[in-house]
Amino acid sequence: MSAGGKKIVGVFYQAGEYADKNPDFVGCVEGALGIRDWLESNGHHYIVTDDKEGLNSELEKHIEDMHVLITTPFHPAYVTAERIKKAKNLELVLTAGIGSDHIDLLAAAAAGLTVAEVTGSNTVSVAEDQLMRILILLRNFLPGYQQVVKGEWNVAGIAHRAYDLEGKTVGTVGAGRIGRLLLQRLKPFNCNMLYHDRIRINPELEKEIGAKFEEDLDVMLPKCDVIVINTPLTEKTRGMFNKEKIAKMKKGVIIVNNARGAIMDTQAVADACSNGYIAGYGGDVWFPQPAPKDHPWRYMPNHAMTPHTSGTTIDAQLRYASGVKDMLDRYFKGEDFPVENYIVKEGELASQYK
Repeated sequence: MSAGGKKIVGVFYQAGEYADKNPDFVGCVEGALGIRDWLESNGHHYIVTDDKEGLNSELEKHIEDMHVLITTPFHPAYVTAERIKKAKNLELVLTAGIGSDHIDLLAAAAAGLTVAEVTGSNTVSVAEDQLMRILILLRNFLPGYQQVVKGEWNVAGIAHRAYDLEGKTVGTVGAGRIGRLLLQRLKPFNCNMLYHDRIRINPELEKEIGAKFEEDLDVMLPKCDVIVINTPLTEKTRGMFNKEKIAKMKKGVIIVNNARGAIMDTQAVADACSNGYIAGYGGDVWFPQPAPKDHPWRYMPNHAMTPHTSGTTIDAQLRYASGVKDMLDRYFKGEDFPVENYIVKEGELASQYK
């Protein structure tokens, strides 16, 4: 590291045997966002690891003297108040992707850190994934697939709970970038679309999409056949969908959540799937992540759960890698980031996290 160089630590998932299967696979430890040569040729020290938990982790070894931490929502390094206190040189925390709730934002603001993410980098990826999960759950696809794998053939076992999307009412809780993209993609399916958000969509766009604004979430929920969670995880939304909230929904509702696992009450979701009140639950976000082997969502009926992959397609990786490089370049030059990328700036939290 040169005299003016910075120590940068990146925390990503290990790709192992898959690392060499695609030259654009940059979102893993081995790919390291494709910025190693650029950083090191400019005199910076770049450490990359997947080892992030506990006092003996690789991340912990570098906390005291790192200047920049890059982490992702897919393999999050939990940046606690304790870690921030230890990180005497830390100036910048970057999320390669969208969603910075793995960071104690109030502690970061109090410590004068800058927190930023690559806003918009994986919105298309997540919206497409949500649409896929709605169809998978409505059409009862997974039990049919499992029949084929097992060598079985039982049409009735699938057909008794398979439905069309056309004519159903779909409501999104949150209509930011991802929520709006989902609504636009739902339009050709001729379903009824509702949305709840603290900010109403521009009237012209609302008319073009054909979605109806619902100011009161509790009024919207019982109207919906499908509910999609598109709100950030904040102190207001943490555990928001508990037993009482789920009870306000229509019996037989389908829920898709690619936002954050902690927005849901884990056990309340598992119980409602088990007793059939929720007809299907799908998503790729868990709490904590990686999800432990005994996480109840792994074993509940009628689920379409995967590891956190919706926002880390190869296309999304290239976008968020490019965004991280751009922000690092601006940081080294003392320039501001695009305003929409800031989560914490000069002690102030972005509005969606307040």
